[in-house]
Amino acid sequence: MRKLLISALVAATATVSTVATAGTYSQTKYPIVLAHGMFGFKSLLGGAIDYWYQIPSDLQSNGAKVYVTQVAALESSDVRGEQLLTQVKNILAITGAAKVNLMGHSHGGHSIRYVADAIPSRVASVTAIGSPVKGSSVADLVQSTGPLSPVAYGALNALAGIIEMFNGAGSFDQSAKNSIASLSTSGSAAFTSRHPAGVPTTSCGSGAATVNGIKYYSWGGTSRLTNVLDPTDALLGLTGLFIPGANDGLVSQCSSHLGVVLRDNYSMNHLDEVNLMFGLRNIFSTDPKSVYREHANRLKLAGM
Repeated sequence: MRKLLISALVAATATVSTVATAGTYSQTKYPIVLAHGMFGFKSLLGGAIDYWYQIPSDLQSNGAKVYVTQVAALESSDVRGEQLLTQVKNILAITGAAKVNLMGHSHGGHSIRYVADAIPSRVASVTAIGSPVKGSSVADLVQSTGPLSPVAYGALNALAGIIEMFNGAGSFDQSAKNSIASLSTSGSAAFTSRHPAGVPTTSCGSGAATVNGIKYYSWGGTSRLTNVLDPTDALLGLTGLFIPGANDGLVSQCSSHLGVVLRDNYSMNHLDEVNLMFGLRNIFSTDPKSVYREHANRLKLAGM
């Protein structure tokens, strides 16, 4: 395997750039760990593009201790979960913290659920952000292309390789086929059968708020075209056409539900949810940074 575990651990346990603490509004009791989604990264081109654009620094400036992790851009939920688990254990060891607050975007939502089940006594909260808890119709579509699937997987793997080349945060094997299978409706259902905590038992309801002492939350968006200056909007506008009902371009409104649904209809698309592409979004929508900041305050007030 190509992944360099030691390098990945070092990269994963490096905090975001230190900034002066302006207050304690988001000062959670336990560190916040951010887990990226499909095609995710810490930063590209030496920090020119950040996946969690300005979110870690905003949380830190309000008193939180934040760790940004890196796993394979494309792999199965279980493989990515194991990779994140190793990094979370390392973060716990380095910080001496009793627990962590896990926040996962998109496929990262599966990763944090995996970790929560693996070490429940070391996790205070799980927050899924735009995560395909019950799968994505876009993944179903890719799987259904038959003879074209290998071509699609090859293109996706190539893109993941390019991202990894400019990421510089560890090297991992990539598998678009495994990733798409995990994000499909059937794959996500299989994952839920192994990791059911917080998942709603109804088609569009809320899940259990607390399982094994862990608090579960989720939020998501239902817009696709949010800023004409954002080149990724066109792609999300297209993929969103294949998802029935309201969606963020990759995940449907109801599929994003986990635990306490804080809100499922932000005027954000899938990438706006992490403030990606330099914070380009609907100018009338909620600032993504404020959503994370307020949620950290929510965790703080709950003693987490």
